[in-house]
Parts: sequence; structure tokens; C-alpha cells
Amino acid sequence: MTDARTAPHLDAVLAFVDRERARFVDDLTAWCRVPSISSSPAHVGEMRRSAEFLVAQFRALGADEATVIETPGHPAAFGEWRVDPALPTVLVYGHHDVQPVDPIEQWSSPPFEPTVRDGRLYGRGVVDDKGQVYIHAKAIEAFVKAGGGKPPVNLKLIVEGEEEIGSEHLDGILREHEERLRADYVVVSDTAMFGRGIPSLCVGLRGIAYWDVKLTAHKLDCHSGSFGGGVPNPATALAEIIAKLHDERGHVTIPGFYDRVRALPESERREIESLPFDEKEFLASTGARAAVGEQGFTTLERLWTRPTLEVNGLSSGWQGPGSKTIVPATASAKLSSRLVPDQDPEEISRLVETHLKRLAPKGVEVEVTFLHGGRPYLAPTEHPVFDVAKRAFSRAFGRPTVFIREGGSIPFVRTIADRTGKPCLLMGFGQPDENAHAPNEWLDLENFHLGIKSVIYLYDEIRALGRS
Repeated sequence: MTDARTAPHLDAVLAFVDRERARFVDDLTAWCRVPSISSSPAHVGEMRRSAEFLVAQFRALGADEATVIETPGHPAAFGEWRVDPALPTVLVYGHHDVQPVDPIEQWSSPPFEPTVRDGRLYGRGVVDDKGQVYIHAKAIEAFVKAGGGKPPVNLKLIVEGEEEIGSEHLDGILREHEERLRADYVVVSDTAMFGRGIPSLCVGLRGIAYWDVKLTAHKLDCHSGSFGGGVPNPATALAEIIAKLHDERGHVTIPGFYDRVRALPESERREIESLPFDEKEFLASTGARAAVGEQGFTTLERLWTRPTLEVNGLSSGWQGPGSKTIVPATASAKLSSRLVPDQDPEEISRLVETHLKRLAPKGVEVEVTFLHGGRPYLAPTEHPVFDVAKRAFSRAFGRPTVFIREGGSIPFVRTIADRTGKPCLLMGFGQPDENAHAPNEWLDLENFHLGIKSVIYLYDEIRALGRS
């Protein structure tokens, strides 16, 4: 029901969403049939078709501007509804590219023929991120067709085509179209809720730094009988170095690594502790036998609010069948860190390189290549738009909204926040186990339906909040 905050026609808008529930799923299915795999050169044409498909939807909903934005890579889709310059403007970010589908044999149904089973829609892109983009598109449709012909706020949607390959040209889009994308509030729907039916606003993301490390001891592999015990073994050296990267309490031993780590407020620690987290269920989902990590913190605290240094891969010496008695010439490792506010990936990279080279034994050369990095994001939750978003989410789902963080990294969020100067509302509607990058990706259709209502309430609440 409407209340003192709501705009006219809101009951009719919500009733329209209930009435058109099945068709909305069919409409999403049509878009998800487009195999917009951004990492595949064979799908360049499909990337354009996907962007043009969405632009056509924007035009059908009466957008004042609907266009494909060209980039040196894959195109983005843009739509704008200009309602009243006195009203606030909301910028919504999403992406229309999807992950590859391999291994195809593990799918229960064709990845680009979305299929409904047991209240879920299965298919590539249904939740990451086409379904979440369509939550906003269908909220707009409800306002246009049942709410007086216009949304309650000015709206801009920018839907890029390269998120799954690092958003290489997003910063360029934001620079080139800075005026066009100017807004009072920014909403990103590309994250998951804490659990089914639990409205959750993600307020923190870890950053990332990634390295390739190579140790070299001699020009060629050496016969272990003729040279073993007389020349350095880089595989052994690498094992010794890695063993020294953490102490017995799980702390990273690199000097300066924790210098910029922002302390976790006691109030947030209590909020995290109050969440219905089942550690046994968490472990069972991976098959792990025990939870490990930095001592002095709970598992959720370690996943969301503490930095890490992980070994992602190791390689050295003979890996084929049978035996080959050598002292390998080289050894290599892939290392990565998840970073938290206020760590900087470039600074951490310098510290890591210095420390690895300091640990190298005599006769072993260490080469460290910084492959990529992304900065962490922590939302300014004291901003009034977060209270508005919590209220909107709760109105749709009928229970209190919780603040959560995400252990993964979405570097474009920090890019958008820095470029626009606005806090990003991470209002996602996925599930933690939705197989977003794996076979049998799925979208909870109840979340899809209530997500549309959440966005309707959000736009309505922001209208009442006014311009920032």
C-alpha cells in the first residue's frame, strides 16, 4: 500500500508488476538468448546485437534518448528518461556481456535457451547481469504503462559490454560522456543478497592485486645426479619463500602490508556477528574440512574486511608421466592479494616485490610482474540515500534490510564512485550460490519479482529525498 512518501499511481504500478510477472520472465529470456560473450572473438557480432536489443527496449519504453555508445572494444547501451530538472537524477550501471559457457557438458539445459525449473530461471547471463539490468527496465516499464507515463525521477542507464573482461573502456566512457552521465545518485545491481529472502545492501568490496613470480637459478635444467646438491634449486627456493609469507597466526609477514588497513568498527563487527551465517554450511559448499585464516577474526570478518595473500598457482620442473631426474632451471607462481580500505594495489605491489626479492636465497633471481589491480570500495553509509535504499528494499521483501560486504572485487565500482563523486548503492538481487560464472547459472524468480518492486520503491523514495 502507498503511504505519505509515495507518488501517485504507486498501487497501480505495483499491481502491474504482479499482473505481468510471467511476461517479464519471457522478456528476459528473449534477451538472454543472445550469446554476448565478450571474451570470445567469435561473438563480436552478438555483443553488438545484445546492445542494440537493449536500446530497442529503451526506445519502446519512451526513453528520451536511447543509443549504442561505441568504444574501442564492445559497445555499451545507454537510455535516458528526462522527467523534470527539479527532480533527482539516478544513474544505473549494469553490463550486458556474459561469461563463456564451458564446460558445456555440465549444463542441464542449453545455456542460451533459458529454462524455468523449480522457481528458477537457468541460463547464461540470467543473473550476471542481464536479469539485474532487466529488474530496472521492468520497473521503468511499470511506471510508464501504469504510473502516469513517466518514472518518478530522471533516469539514466549505462550498460557496458566489457565487465567480464575487466571493463577496460569504462573509464573512457565515463570521461568522454561525463556530462551525459551526471547524476545525483548511482545504483549498481551486479551483486548478491546475503541469502534468499534477505534484502541486503552491499557496502564494501575488496580490491585486488595479482602477480606473476618467476625464479631463475641457471640457464637449463640440470642432471640431478651431476649437479644436485651443488647448484640452487628454484623450486625449493620458491617453496621456502612461500612458507615465509605467513606466520603461525595467519598474518601476512610482508613489512608494511597492514599499515593502511582501516580498522573494523565495533558496531559493524556486531552487525556481521548478527547475520545468519552457518559456517558448517559454508564449508560443506566447498568440501573444505576446516575454516582457516588470520586469527582474531571470524570467518565472515576475514572474507569481507581483512586482506589476504594467496598462492593461485605453482609450476616447476618435470610434470609429465614417469620420472625425469633434474634440478629445474626455473620455478614460477601466481600470487594475488584481496585488499581492503585503505590499501592501494600499486603500493602493495611494491611491498610484495621488495619482500620476495629480499627472501630469495643466494644464486636465485626473482622477477615479479604486476599483472593487474583494483582498489577496494567502502560506501559512505551515513549518506541519507542508504537509509532510503534500506527502506525501499524492506518495503518489497517485508523484512529488515542488512548491510553486508563482498569478499570479491568489482573494480569498476570504485571507478564509477571516483568519476561521479557519488556513493554507489550496490543493490543486487542474486544469490551466493547462483553459479554466476559456472554451468547452470540461475536466477531466483521470486527475487526477480521482488527486485522489480524494490526498485520501484527505491525510485519513489529517492523522489521524496530530492537532489543531492
